[in-house]
Amino acid sequence: MRVLIQRVSTASVTVPEENFKAEISPGLLIFLGITHEDKEEDAIYLADKCTNLRVFEDEKSRMNLSVADINGKLLIVSQFTLYADASRGNRPNFTSAAKPETAIPLYKKFISRLKFNLGDENVRSGIFGATMSIDIRNEGPVTIIIDSKK
Repeated sequence: MRVLIQRVSTASVTVPEENFKAEISPGLLIFLGITHEDKEEDAIYLADKCTNLRVFEDEKSRMNLSVADINGKLLIVSQFTLYADASRGNRPNFTSAAKPETAIPLYKKFISRLKFNLGDENVRSGIFGATMSIDIRNEGPVTIIIDSKK
């Protein structure tokens, strides 16, 4: 399982076909990729890591505070392209990405663990598998990639 985390002052995800919009301010935008061998433990590990990752600045301008410390929000977006392989040719393949029947329960577990850690009101998400428009105002910028298997 892989997350790409961006520290944001604001972020929103829109799915026009579903008349859907979710937004946060400030916090972390988390893109979540799931691969075939991922298990529930991976979702729990990464959710806990995202909850406690110290990427917000303290009074000394050092990254020393977590999203929980600042009472920030999370926006979760499923992103199978985090497992793209472009090593051959110019078109990436996505065979390392988990199929929906595997990925959806893990996506839901990741979100439920974040809600357990931070409260329902602090976690928003996109729609799994939908084509989404995402607006981001990065802060820093701070972008971090974490794999559960390392």
